[in-house]
Amino acid sequence: MRANHHRFVAFAHVVREGSFSAAAICLGVTQSAVTQHVAKLEKQVGSQLLLRSRDGVTLTRTGRELYDLADRMVTLDATITERLEGFEAMERGHIRIIANAPLPALRAVSQFRQTYPEVEIEFALYDWTTATQLLRERRADVGLITDPPDVDDWERLTIQKSRYVAYVLPSSPLANRKHLHFSELAKETIILPENGSLTERVVRETQAAHGIQFRRSIKMTTFPLMCEAVLQGAGIAIFLSNSGLISRGLVEIPVAELSQEHETAVVAPKDRARLRLAKAFIEIASSSGFR
Repeated sequence: MRANHHRFVAFAHVVREGSFSAAAICLGVTQSAVTQHVAKLEKQVGSQLLLRSRDGVTLTRTGRELYDLADRMVTLDATITERLEGFEAMERGHIRIIANAPLPALRAVSQFRQTYPEVEIEFALYDWTTATQLLRERRADVGLITDPPDVDDWERLTIQKSRYVAYVLPSSPLANRKHLHFSELAKETIILPENGSLTERVVRETQAAHGIQFRRSIKMTTFPLMCEAVLQGAGIAIFLSNSGLISRGLVEIPVAELSQEHETAVVAPKDRARLRLAKAFIEIASSSGFR
């Protein structure tokens, strides 16, 4: 039996949008129509593709395998539509951007908004593990990721290089130091991002390599929250340099054991990178203003 195009499109949009109702709105059809298409596709495949819950939908193992094909079909449809409609397609549309690097991502999003004010932008920050997984699963059009994994199916363009630093209060006795060592930081309360972040992984691996553990640490979800905690006197934060304007009231001190440079890159599945909106965003993010 041949694959039904509408069923694959409905299935792909349910996964990308996170729910049947959101997929229906995106496709301009009723929720019942989307539900029927997915149900018929599951019957045709002979296996459940989605697990429904209050939090949305989750792909089954078979669903993950089929979604990759379905989303590539939707992307091909979009490519064909762009060719037919010409550059008018740039005046509208929707792009989903994710990142684990706050400052370069927000700068790029801001400039993209100024250039294409009618385009609907969906933007979210995630920890490194989640962000890379979402891109692997084709749940986003483009991402700004620090040290992204090497994936053959991704376009990758480096836009910024930075290293890890300690963020301290200007009034701290450490504020005038040219650099700090882990042995000195071990005596302090260290503020780190949540589990799954690149920073948490890098710091943990460096601690193991040097046999040094921090006596006290606090895990927080976002860089702005980490900076606010430092400003409130809760401790010293470790994060990449120049990560956000909120850190301007703090002093950045290089950490001797974290001297390696880390690359932030704009990445996208290769087929999506050829779509005009994704291509335009990549060009803006990789412009000289972000290097």
